[in-house]
Amino acid sequence: MLSIRQQDIVMAQQADNKQQAITAIAKGLIAQGYVADGYIDGMLAREQQNSTFLGSGIAIPHGTTDTRDQVKQTGVLLHHFPDGVDWGDGNTVYLAIGIAAQSDQHLAILKQLTKVLSADGVEAALQQANDESTLVQLLNGQQQLQTHVAADLIKLKFNATDLLQLTAVAAGLLKNKHYVDKAFVAEVIANEPTYLGQGLWLSCAGVGVTETAISFVTPEATLSQAEKPLLGLLCIASCNDLHASNLSLLINLMGSHSLESLLNGSESEIIQLLTQAPATGISATFTVKNPHGLHARPGAMLVSVAKKFNASIQVTNLDSEGKSANAKSLMKLMTLGVKCGHRLTFTADGDDAEAALTALGEAIEQGLGETKHES
Repeated sequence: MLSIRQQDIVMAQQADNKQQAITAIAKGLIAQGYVADGYIDGMLAREQQNSTFLGSGIAIPHGTTDTRDQVKQTGVLLHHFPDGVDWGDGNTVYLAIGIAAQSDQHLAILKQLTKVLSADGVEAALQQANDESTLVQLLNGQQQLQTHVAADLIKLKFNATDLLQLTAVAAGLLKNKHYVDKAFVAEVIANEPTYLGQGLWLSCAGVGVTETAISFVTPEATLSQAEKPLLGLLCIASCNDLHASNLSLLINLMGSHSLESLLNGSESEIIQLLTQAPATGISATFTVKNPHGLHARPGAMLVSVAKKFNASIQVTNLDSEGKSANAKSLMKLMTLGVKCGHRLTFTADGDDAEAALTALGEAIEQGLGETKHES
């Protein structure tokens, strides 16, 4: 399986443009014995076909299918550009992953990067990385970049009789994922949560925390605590400031008296409310027809269409937990797990929002650069 190792990384590189960067990486692959000389032309030709920019400061230049016979041995070579390289269309690359593969082994790296590099803050972390070890840890998901908020940290309609039970359950959810230890559990149980209003209570602690995370529990029946309604408990474990953005979203919900949407939401709705600002603007829904869904090529085509417009564009997969993402980021789009037949709702906000939705709908209808026979 193709993987990324420290010895595959070359730090502190510079290039005036992406062609220069790709050529340097190709020469490195040749020097390593991975490919023959003709692979340089293949990598440059592949880039002309469609940009290999993934988003979040990452590109994965590789050869065309016609130059796979130039590959002697499957391998990767990473060049780190702390000053960035203009990759076209307003995109800057800080890490280029050159791939030599005799088949579709590069998809393994794509799968690895999709989950890790869709997080906010990745681009800055890549730019600021100063050694190979830091980059490997970042690419392997060993550096936390956003608060953990997931379905297995949410327990709805739990049969509890009081606030203490809810607190123990919320802390237990965090401990089961190894984000906290016994010290955290003891701390939150010993201190009564804070009432935020509208039936929501908040418990938090920073002791015994390994990774910042949020759990959420609601009772099966309406309870009360100190003559205040108890409709839900939010439990925050923090060992850094990643949860600040989540608190900001929570404050916005409180300010707009919209905590009811959190307290009565489904797991996917709760995750979205705690991790994403609500999309504004006009919306349209389209059904993906590509036989293999939005893999790298049609996904890149969709992002390319979205980037032609100034409007901000959010896309929501209605058929996969209702997750949303920035339609102009391929990495974020790939996390939506879009399959053939999935319905995507695009919400665009800006002067050219209507034109953007029309163009996106047409691109999806036309197959995003693929025919029905293509994979």
